[in-house]
Amino acid sequence: MIQTRLRGMGVALITPFQEDGSVDYKALIRLVDYLIQNGADFLCVLGTTAETPTLTTDEKNQIKKLVIERVNGRIPILLGCGGNNTQAIIDSLKNDDFTGVDAILSVVPFYNKPSQEGIYQHYKAIASSTELPIVLYNVPGRTGVNMTAETTLRIARDFSNVIAIKEASGNITQMDDIIKNKPANFDVISGDDGITFPLITLGAVGVISVIGNAFPREFSRMTRLALQGDYANALQIHHKFTELFSLLFVDGNPAGVKAMLNAMGFIENKLRLPLVPTRITTFEKMRTILQSLNIKY
Repeated sequence: MIQTRLRGMGVALITPFQEDGSVDYKALIRLVDYLIQNGADFLCVLGTTAETPTLTTDEKNQIKKLVIERVNGRIPILLGCGGNNTQAIIDSLKNDDFTGVDAILSVVPFYNKPSQEGIYQHYKAIASSTELPIVLYNVPGRTGVNMTAETTLRIARDFSNVIAIKEASGNITQMDDIIKNKPANFDVISGDDGITFPLITLGAVGVISVIGNAFPREFSRMTRLALQGDYANALQIHHKFTELFSLLFVDGNPAGVKAMLNAMGFIENKLRLPLVPTRITTFEKMRTILQSLNIKY
């Protein structure tokens, strides 16, 4: 059931901070409302874009509780639950409360650099320890290791509760290989805003988006049009955002989208170390593009 609902534009939710560095829960609620009202199809909570490694356990629990309550079942919630200690993830899946969570997003183990067999065994252990639907997350630029198409397909075929992959390898050939050979009950979701349009034309079912935090209406429309096969109109929106895509990530994520949301009046431009706000030159370029796009928010 959940699988058919993780289509379209999911948003990798940021964590707003106040000037003193504490979590800005009021801004988070406003952002969740804004995203739902403007076409977000699902939310990805406590992922990379949320600066999750810098959050305390209490903060993570509070964010999860707050978002689940605010969403109130209106759209699915995908919760980040990954790491490089397999047993710790299993313990979390067995002991934590996942009420209101529709699926978990679990990243390829980072830093340890496991072999392909190690990656397979990691996901086998996780999939065997929960009935929750699992979305794999391949992002070699952050983890230091790429999960190959062969490994992805092996996991997809062997475990029925592994329902999709968020693919952010940047390797179109690899992604196409997965799409072409995957089982029917397994989906490919873009993990990169800039290649969402071409990836949907190949058979991906949507995106877990960073830019969607700021422009949910436009980006969800592009995703929907592309999924409906209206490539000409989808391409127009894609090209409209091309320049912003590169600016979003030039100073790291979520620095770019936080600067954008700050310019739009949603949040303070505050990150937790080791991340720092985007450079003033990048910020000014963003402001110029925002004005030229003339988007109402």
